[in-house]
Amino acid sequence: MASRLSYAKAFPEGIQALLNLGKVIQDSGLEPSLVELVKIRASQINGCAYCIDMHTKDARAAGESEQRIYALSAWRETPFFTPRERAALAWTEELTNIQQGHASDHAYEEVRPAFDEVELAKLTLSIAYINAWNRIALGFRTEPGSYQPSARTVEITKDQG
Repeated sequence: MASRLSYAKAFPEGIQALLNLGKVIQDSGLEPSLVELVKIRASQINGCAYCIDMHTKDARAAGESEQRIYALSAWRETPFFTPRERAALAWTEELTNIQQGHASDHAYEEVRPAFDEVELAKLTLSIAYINAWNRIALGFRTEPGSYQPSARTVEITKDQG
């Protein structure tokens, strides 16, 4: 499947704004491993091969286990994730699948004990961020496979983890 256009060339200011949000999220204090799990899970739900490829590579480079990455699509049926990660994954699914309930009160009540208000705002922006990238990559058919984590990405993630 060929890419449709170079969105970064077509609207560099918009892409730079998204990249700036990514930097803010990266520096937000949320656990880098949690943010990568959220990115992978939302990308799985959205069927974004490019983002799945990218974020599984980033997660591996940062030390995430193959077992947890492989089990992520069935996280509810495994003992591999912490209660905080489970809450984040459930909230990710709720906000990614908004056509199925619009972030229900039940889902909100489930995530609140694991995240204070500031953390929940950061988590929610992280989810919105990856959903935006999924839609860009899907819309313009960004081809998966060539992405490689940079040494800087690995360094930052390890420093924060």
